[in-house]
Amino acid sequence: MPTQTVTRLIQRSHSRSTTYRSLDELCGGDPQMQDLIIRGKRLIDKGIPILILGETGTGKEYLSRALHAYSERRKGNLVAVNCASIPESLAESELFGYSKGAFSGALSGGMKGKVQQADGGTLFLDEIGDMPFSLQTRLLRVLSEREVMPLGAASPVSIDIHLICATHQDLKTLIAQGRFREDLYYRIAGGVLRLPTLRARADKRQLIMQMLTDELSLNQPAASRNVGDLVEHADQTLSPAALQQMLTYSWPGNLRQMHAVIRYCCAVMSNNRIEASDLPEDLMQLQDLHVSAIINAASFVDTRHQDLSGTRLPALRAFNPALRDERSRVIEALTGSRWNISAASRQLGMCRASLYRKLRQLEIPHVRDQAMPAYSTYSTCAA
Repeated sequence: MPTQTVTRLIQRSHSRSTTYRSLDELCGGDPQMQDLIIRGKRLIDKGIPILILGETGTGKEYLSRALHAYSERRKGNLVAVNCASIPESLAESELFGYSKGAFSGALSGGMKGKVQQADGGTLFLDEIGDMPFSLQTRLLRVLSEREVMPLGAASPVSIDIHLICATHQDLKTLIAQGRFREDLYYRIAGGVLRLPTLRARADKRQLIMQMLTDELSLNQPAASRNVGDLVEHADQTLSPAALQQMLTYSWPGNLRQMHAVIRYCCAVMSNNRIEASDLPEDLMQLQDLHVSAIINAASFVDTRHQDLSGTRLPALRAFNPALRDERSRVIEALTGSRWNISAASRQLGMCRASLYRKLRQLEIPHVRDQAMPAYSTYSTCAA
């Protein structure tokens, strides 16, 4: 029988199939995410528009939904609009709506636009950088006047919305290129939240286990006697070799790609265990000479010190679990920064001197100027 803890995990995982994680669940164990969530909580009910920045797949929509669910407007609608997916010819009517008889083919009763549908709730404009320039002026007026003028309407309609925008583009570059209005940028960027890339996050192992737990529990029948064991021992479902591959990979598609990879692995694994051979082709290709050299060097214990001191250095297996985790985190930061000590120390939140001391303490030889291979984008990751 599953324990109470496992039952709660299963119920929570099933609920995630239709809803998004809360802010606290998104927080994870990464200091950057923790700071970002704290700022988001402080901003969400202050009437300040929020701009979420981040690469494709970093979870911008997840964060917007979690912010809405945390806010005082959570009983209102969250209306999400992907500005890149709406044809320019339809964008105006989709966003601002139209009245009866506004144009040929219009619905007889007119239509509320997305902005009006979000009245009393939150409007999420994804990929705001792709919004047609002509619509940016109208959106600016909506935000400044707090009212919307549907196509063909005789008078404006008052609205009360909280705005969250997101983009993977550099809006300041678009402004310099004349593709984005500067005044609109300052209107939507009241509070900027920049999501870190997955390759820069310190909690990748925790994220892998969290996604694996979700996938295992969702794919098993609720009454299965094995589901409790699968969820409770998710770390045993992933072989050490497969986990090492996933921790070393650069994840160009970020969280979206990781989720796709874990779903794939759970589908093809045998005997309830994911082996390195079950990983998609791009992750399996990590076993090249460059990465192997770095991993082997990082695990190497220099026995020459034994002759000098007469004292045997502790092997990796002698490290306690806390030091093992810390050692993995340091190696991950080093490989992710191409063994650039300055970049790795910033990621780990310590100075260069402290990192050098940590390398000696954890028996990690410094591999100078070792370049990491260029990783190709995982084919199942949609931009």
